[in-house]
Amino acid sequence: MKRFGQRGVGLLVLLALVMNLVVPAAAASTKQISQAVQTSADYMLSAVPGPAVSAIGGEWAVIGLARSGCTVPKGYYEDYYDQVVDYTVRHKGVLHTKKYTEYSRVILALAALGQDARNVGGYDLTAPLGDFDKTVYQGINGAIWALIALDSRDYPMPTGTATRQKYVDYILSKQHADGGWSLTGTTADPDVTAMALQALSGYRKQNKVATAVNQGLNCLSGLQNADGSFSTYGTATAESCAQVLTALCQLGITPEDKRFIKKNNTVVDALLNYCLTNGSFCHTKGGQSDLMATEQSFYALIALMRMNAGQSPLYSMEDVSSLLGTERVGGQSGKHPDVQTHSLVNPGMTFSDVAGHPNRDAIQTLARYGIVSGKGAGKFAPKDSLTRAEFAAMAINALGLTQKWTTAFSDVKISHWFSGYVGGVCHYGIASGKGNGRFDPNGTITRQEAAVMVARAAALCGMDTEMTSAQIRRALVGFSDYVTAADWAQGSLAFCYSNDILDGAALDVRPTQAISRGEAAQMFCVLLEKADLLQ
Repeated sequence: MKRFGQRGVGLLVLLALVMNLVVPAAAASTKQISQAVQTSADYMLSAVPGPAVSAIGGEWAVIGLARSGCTVPKGYYEDYYDQVVDYTVRHKGVLHTKKYTEYSRVILALAALGQDARNVGGYDLTAPLGDFDKTVYQGINGAIWALIALDSRDYPMPTGTATRQKYVDYILSKQHADGGWSLTGTTADPDVTAMALQALSGYRKQNKVATAVNQGLNCLSGLQNADGSFSTYGTATAESCAQVLTALCQLGITPEDKRFIKKNNTVVDALLNYCLTNGSFCHTKGGQSDLMATEQSFYALIALMRMNAGQSPLYSMEDVSSLLGTERVGGQSGKHPDVQTHSLVNPGMTFSDVAGHPNRDAIQTLARYGIVSGKGAGKFAPKDSLTRAEFAAMAINALGLTQKWTTAFSDVKISHWFSGYVGGVCHYGIASGKGNGRFDPNGTITRQEAAVMVARAAALCGMDTEMTSAQIRRALVGFSDYVTAADWAQGSLAFCYSNDILDGAALDVRPTQAISRGEAAQMFCVLLEKADLLQ
């Protein structure tokens, strides 16, 4: 993004985002991405201990933190919201008389917090965006961010001379012959081109928009450097990489699209080259920590990880519930501090193959909370079995735990998509290996193995999983085959049946039978409900 007097319209993204049971778009870079995000979370909280009404260290910090689901200090969001209300009231609803991106930026931050920008201290902050001429006073930048802001929660169009279509047409009218956009001149700039594509992403059903977007993508492909990076005014920057990556994710295009691979380098590879050891990003290679570059780089990584996880795009925030007063929501008093509560991220999500399935409600619940995803083509495959690696991923996602890459097992390589999940379940004591230095990640998980892992997860959630020998016998005696369960699994099976995590209506335990994806979803859904971790 450009560095003008207003310091541009930048985005901060900071993340501890959980990824679902899918192989990441860039499996070989998953560890690097996650590590960059984790270290940057700490950096950003130290660099922005209290966000202000400001383009840098303000709204974009709030947006990044809120979209990431990262834990923030008590009162963090409330203090910011109070500042917004106070600032708005003191200025009688006028955030700026010339730069209407000031309104767009605050609208986006409020959307990320689940707050309605139409009533801030009695003022409607979306109203100014109804004035077309004043909004585009800044040129294409004003139109781009007005459209993104209004679409963030599908706000009704404010009364005035502007319409959504008018902003779309204005952006289209500024496209250059080379297929790109810029703030000045007639030659494409990657930053502005990427931002224009972000704004137009939701209007591709219009033929003219679809054509313009394709031309813009081809333009960006031609502008990409050999190392995967992008340059603005002849200088490769982290911000340029971040904007292009965000645009691709907003459009649902993987960075591994052949148009955006140059000499085996993607824009993700290029962006990570700007990441410093303290978690910050530099503006240009070899430079020092730069907050603006860090903000934009992190929101780009968030956009990527949200896309990989099958979650709503970065700027689609209509489903966000209020985050004010949610420093500590849900969970049992004895839960491990790393276990997180979940909020709805995909309301209404379902799969075409779960209708009539006994585990349908559980599957849909976990999908709507962003804990599981399907197997492609809108299907979940509830009857399919799970591998030990897939079950490990479900456990980490369900508890909101951080992945921990491991080299402890001969059959789990750092480059494997499941390495962080396997390391995570072992780190938190949810699972262990199969002996001889192996985890058997591709082996099928049985019902009794699943019960043991879920019971250990329940203990992390603060639930009392201890049962006496008599309690275990009473819980299992009604099942004809309970004696075939391994001694090491009987206590966990008894806990799961006693808490309805396993369905006690069946007459047999089937301890060594492979558990299905639907049954696993049922187990974790009940666990999370019992542990009060679903908001």
